[in-house]
Amino acid sequence: RKADPMVRVLGLEVVSIPCSDEPYYVRCIKPNEKKSSQLFDEERCRHQVEYLGLLENVRVRRAGFAYRQTYEKFLHRYKMVSEFTWPNHGLSSDKEAVKKLIECCGFQHDVAYGKTKIFIRTPRTLFTLEELHAKMLVRIVLFLQKVWRGTLARLRYKRTRAALTIIKYYRRYKVKSYIREVTRRFHNVRSMRDYGKHVKWPSPPKVLRRFEEALQTIYHRWRANVLIKSIPPEDLPQVRAKVAAMELLKGHRADIGLQRAWEGNYIASKPDNPQTTGSFMLIANELKRKDKYMNVLFSCHVRKVNRFNKVEDRAIFITDRHLYKMDPMKQYKVMNTIPLYNLMGLSVSNGKDQLVVFHTKDNKDLIVCLFNRQPTNDSRIGELVGVLANHFKRSVFLLQAFKSGPNKGDASTDYIHVVSVPGSRRPPLSFGLNLTIGPGPS
Repeated sequence: RKADPMVRVLGLEVVSIPCSDEPYYVRCIKPNEKKSSQLFDEERCRHQVEYLGLLENVRVRRAGFAYRQTYEKFLHRYKMVSEFTWPNHGLSSDKEAVKKLIECCGFQHDVAYGKTKIFIRTPRTLFTLEELHAKMLVRIVLFLQKVWRGTLARLRYKRTRAALTIIKYYRRYKVKSYIREVTRRFHNVRSMRDYGKHVKWPSPPKVLRRFEEALQTIYHRWRANVLIKSIPPEDLPQVRAKVAAMELLKGHRADIGLQRAWEGNYIASKPDNPQTTGSFMLIANELKRKDKYMNVLFSCHVRKVNRFNKVEDRAIFITDRHLYKMDPMKQYKVMNTIPLYNLMGLSVSNGKDQLVVFHTKDNKDLIVCLFNRQPTNDSRIGELVGVLANHFKRSVFLLQAFKSGPNKGDASTDYIHVVSVPGSRRPPLSFGLNLTIGPGPS
């Protein structure tokens, strides 16, 4: 009697376990007698299926509803088939959503609805739903790929934008650092003896290389302006002429005459021409009244070789309008007058001699050799070239220098041509000048 209540309780527990779950029809089929996972005995398996009655169970099952599933699981698998249930439905329950899905597919006559499950009668309906499910999966995968690729692209774009922002601020930092360093180094250049010529420029970033060139140009112009202001006004023409001579003759002639003062009008100088200075000044004043020249550029005694191969003493007198050839033995009588606009070229040698050739447009070149009486060893070629070049620059001309090869048949001569190109406003007495530098006579 004591054991009866315990047996009764255990029996109720055993019965309650299968009642709480769904029973499944399970049959085990042995693929072979060797218990191997690699062998499949078809005859043995067919024999088991036939004598276990599995085919009869399938026929009975298919005679009713072949497929049954809860609304939640069915909707979770096939909700992408209908636009009303994808991605989430807005109906009152999953059962209503399943009904809407079945109606959209046109299978409402082949299903039945229970309280918690849907029942599908024929396998054809289920197969059709599976086909639609497979097609929609492809589209969903493509959609997910598109969305994810877009997300990755946006992330890459944000990183690129962030990198550009970092680069922008870094460049700004480098620019500010460079400007601060330039300001620090050139802060007291006004009080320096050489106005900052010895100060080394800091290395600029690549983005500021052209800015550095412009900044250096501004600095050099400022320094040149400060230095020029310290020069007396009466010495400025001489300084400009020396700069022009150095630009054209540096590296081609050993003696340009930069270390001495340039007087220009040597014939009117008493140390160079002590006896006939007065007669020359009378002729110069008469020419000024006649030809209306403003400035005397250069005058010097020369020696000329005539057509009979004889050396004659002459003098050249160059103003801002004409070049005069004079005879000092006849009180500086004017023997030939060449307008400066007719002068097209100038040739000088690179030796110690002072040979000069004035080329004219009418091919009547003037060949002379400069000589000076006091002192006798000074070269005046540099002064002549510098004075003429400075005159051309101040006549609204741009000088362009280029080097050409030797003339045909003369392998030992190199020429430097300095061509003056007229600017936007051509002066009335403007002209071009070619400067040729070659070896002197042997």
